[in-house]
Amino acid sequence: MKSRILAIAGVITLAGITATGCSASGAASDDGTLTFMFRGSDAEKAAYTKAIEEFEKANDVDVKIIMTTADEYSTKLKAAIAGKKVPDVFYVDPGSVQAYVRSGIIKDITAAVEKEVDLDNVWAYGIDSYRFDGALMGKGDIYAMPKDVGPFSFGYNKTMFEEAGIPLPDVDQPYTWAEFIDVAKKLTKDNDGDGKLDQWGTGLNVQWNLQSFVWSNGGDWLNDDRTRVTVDSPEFVEALQFFADMSTKDAVTPSSSDSQTLDTYQRWMQGEIGFFPVGPWDVPTYQKLDFEWDLIPYPVGKTGETATWTGTLGIAVSESTKNADLATKLAIYLSTNETAQQSLVDDGVQIPNLIDMADTWVADSTTPPANKQEFLDIVQDYGRALPANTTYSAEWYDELWKNIQPVLDGKQSAKDYLDEVQPRMQELLDKANADAGIG
Repeated sequence: MKSRILAIAGVITLAGITATGCSASGAASDDGTLTFMFRGSDAEKAAYTKAIEEFEKANDVDVKIIMTTADEYSTKLKAAIAGKKVPDVFYVDPGSVQAYVRSGIIKDITAAVEKEVDLDNVWAYGIDSYRFDGALMGKGDIYAMPKDVGPFSFGYNKTMFEEAGIPLPDVDQPYTWAEFIDVAKKLTKDNDGDGKLDQWGTGLNVQWNLQSFVWSNGGDWLNDDRTRVTVDSPEFVEALQFFADMSTKDAVTPSSSDSQTLDTYQRWMQGEIGFFPVGPWDVPTYQKLDFEWDLIPYPVGKTGETATWTGTLGIAVSESTKNADLATKLAIYLSTNETAQQSLVDDGVQIPNLIDMADTWVADSTTPPANKQEFLDIVQDYGRALPANTTYSAEWYDELWKNIQPVLDGKQSAKDYLDEVQPRMQELLDKANADAGIG
């Protein structure tokens, strides 16, 4: 599941890029062309190729497309930066913006964006993810345009519910944790009578789903000014323990051994899982499933409010481009031009960046999910950035996942683990903030 999400959510670690020797000169546009470097699927390449052809015609310019796989992108971009051959326009993730700004790699495009773009018609989350005021992300000048916004929603197997005679979930009123476990237990079954479970209520990955449980329970990874790691709070402890108990106590999710036989993503695809996360990038694949599915809010903890994260990738302009105006125009075009957006939406690779186009997209009842509105609610109302996307580096955040398995296996309590890992995370956060000149 991790690689599937990384391809869209844009969590790339770019540690090692510093201000020394990284400010690029000599970008690839001095021969009269622009270079655009990105990563994605064949469908994405086809959509971008079509959109860029229109841009070339309208602006009398040649755009060289450099495409890599998701796994190769970070390495190849770092090599281009080190070799002072930075593409004119390229993908950037929010977690790398601070380092890129401080290293002189990406351009401040605020003036052009505010002049050319109707910001009221672009998701604020998408724009704000690439703002940086010199101290905190989410504020200040704009250093990239959103390639997309990726709301990480919650799906359910409608066919499984109907076959079990369980009332369908309410799309507006989320389950409480207790209600969610109750339904998940009813969906967990041995269908063939061999004494082994072959259907489960859910099957969630801790690295990508713990966030919704923590946030809806009133916990968080950091304090407001992002100087203290708060994973040892009672709210966070309770959420992690609840997550672990789904497997060890409630037995509504495949065990570690079950997951080794077949991971939960594949089990969901085969109709063996009742609840599973869904991102917009999943929709083309999920249209081919042999069962009906739809979206609902994540179950809620003590706050009573649902929560989840929204991923995003940005389209940045190189500080060293030889044609800054045209490169900026390309970044804005790929992000907000109606024709370009329609190509991407038609190929099923994202939801529209333009709010009015998204409203039309939601009204389309010919393709699943029926409750597309849930995607937009996440983007507009309650989706949050992944914690590592708001700090100078992700090392402190990654530390949480390294030794979490004993908690998930019931061999260590959530409290003991979080008390143990918090100081290590704090030390790494302090280092990141020091590198960023904060504190």
